[in-house]
Amino acid sequence: MKKVFVLALAAALSLTSCVSKQKYVELETLQNTTADKLSNAKMELAAALAAKDAQAQQLAELKADKNNLAKQVGDLTAMSATNAQNMEKTLESINEKELSITRLQDAMNRKDSVTFALVTSLKGALGDMNDEDVQISVEKGVVYVNLSDKLMFRPGSDYVSKDAKNVLGKVAKIMNAKPGLEILVEGHTDTDPIASECVKDNWELSVRRATNIVRILQNEHGIAAER
Repeated sequence: MKKVFVLALAAALSLTSCVSKQKYVELETLQNTTADKLSNAKMELAAALAAKDAQAQQLAELKADKNNLAKQVGDLTAMSATNAQNMEKTLESINEKELSITRLQDAMNRKDSVTFALVTSLKGALGDMNDEDVQISVEKGVVYVNLSDKLMFRPGSDYVSKDAKNVLGKVAKIMNAKPGLEILVEGHTDTDPIASECVKDNWELSVRRATNIVRILQNEHGIAAER
């Protein structure tokens, strides 16, 4: 009986030892599997965090781009407004210049019409005069009536001849009919010797001749001195 018990005990001990080793292997396998899963989870977490950081960086860049675009839009809007104002001012300036040109052209046309009418009137009034004695011309909108010294004065004298007074009367009649015209009288001299001791030289003679013409126009024909 003693031997049987020993064998049975030995068998029992052997069975217990086998069960413990199998459990150990299973636990070790489970531990390794869990470790692998944990490692994989850590790697996935690291990848997810990296992706999150990348997305955060991308989001920040997108926000920065958005802000830059918004600023550019604002700048363009302000620039457009400024350009619109500048364009409006330019158009106003162009319109003002066009208006000035139109007014100037109208004034020139009116002046040309007045000049043409004046020349026509003068030629009509003095048409019977010799061309050598009376010349009517237009230069830069100014009408010139050139009367020869032979017609107007005695040689070397400031005395106005009768024929000259007749011509001045015709011219004065036209001038009085056009009160808006300005009149300029210029005196010139000839090469003849001065006939009066009261006159020093040809310069003084030219002034005295012009003065006598002005006095005749004022005193005998009523042309205002301010003209």
